[in-house]
Amino acid sequence: MFLPELVLAGEAMKAAVAVLEPEMTRAGVAREIHGTVVLAAAPGDIHDIGKSLVGTMLSASGFRVVDLGVDVPVDAVVDKVREVNADIVGVSALLTTTMLGQRDLITALGSAGLRGNVKVMVGGAPVTPEWAEEIGADGFGEDAARAVAVARRLVGVEG
Repeated sequence: MFLPELVLAGEAMKAAVAVLEPEMTRAGVAREIHGTVVLAAAPGDIHDIGKSLVGTMLSASGFRVVDLGVDVPVDAVVDKVREVNADIVGVSALLTTTMLGQRDLITALGSAGLRGNVKVMVGGAPVTPEWAEEIGADGFGEDAARAVAVARRLVGVEG
């Protein structure tokens, strides 16, 4: 597969879900929601493609996704986590210089008294499992498919 095709497929999926979910609700059919995930690119990071793919795949896998976009201040993520009572927050970084925002977010969630209520997943090209462990993240996703598997594990959904 080529990246532009994946992005296009993700956009098509979002458009389809926007039409189908209200119809499913009207018909009395609801899809199972495993939890709420807040996604953001770390402060200073303007890369969107990987995070958007993760969001699309999480949504298709039964998660409610709130995507805050790119270059998101830590405080804005903390506020949104509190507002939507998120189960998971995922923060991406494509630059080594913006990886520090992942650590800052975990610290801020702790300071806000939310760290015990929300799991943190990190990802992005320079991010490693060692970095995730060092900063106290609960999960690391090397790619979108693995991010879904990690999210499912973090909320206790098997398979």
